[in-house]
Amino acid sequence: MRGTHDDDRQETTVQVRELAVPGAWEITPTQHGDDRGTFLEWYADPVVVEAIGHPLRLAQANLSVSAAGVVRGVHYADVPPGQAKHVTCVRGAVLDVVVDLRVGSPTFGTWDSVLLDDVDRRVVHIPEGLGHAFCALEDDSTVAYLCSTGYSPGREHGIDPLDPELGIAWPDRGRDGAPLVLRLSDKDAAAPRLAEALAAGALPDAGEVEAFRASLRAARPDAQGPTA
Repeated sequence: MRGTHDDDRQETTVQVRELAVPGAWEITPTQHGDDRGTFLEWYADPVVVEAIGHPLRLAQANLSVSAAGVVRGVHYADVPPGQAKHVTCVRGAVLDVVVDLRVGSPTFGTWDSVLLDDVDRRVVHIPEGLGHAFCALEDDSTVAYLCSTGYSPGREHGIDPLDPELGIAWPDRGRDGAPLVLRLSDKDAAAPRLAEALAAGALPDAGEVEAFRASLRAARPDAQGPTA
């Protein structure tokens, strides 16, 4: 996939890989460096549209700073409208995790992870209906993410990130090799396990998620018909 450098408009190649959770993507931008510093595109409409079929509808941009060992998530939102996220780490390093919470999905309960850091500067694109979490690997790790919808506590939920049924392999050592002690907010620590949320009917339905995402693709100004 192609992007454009801001200074000299040179064409660049962006690496894009779908994760083990279908619909979630790892994007590795090309970095342009010289004695002034580094430039990269961490979001570009053409790249996202080619991967998911429509651009991100930007409603909110968030920034979080975390101490080593802090775990945030697993968070998700009701669909519709859900909340798609485009996530990168601008300082430090985090293990970013995506979880398939779509009831009826062939990969329900599956998770995958990507190392986001200030070296490779990878990005993870997480569509509506999936769960998201990360663990900071050093102090002051700073995560920036673009969101398709704004904060709405009534439709935002969580799953216990330490749920043994999920079996997320959280790191036990930080970026410097020192042991990590995982730290959760009271809200995340009290979140239900996957089986409890499923029994309560609190998880997104795969069919409803796909129908909503199909409506986003159909709403593209240049849409000429169904998009794969």
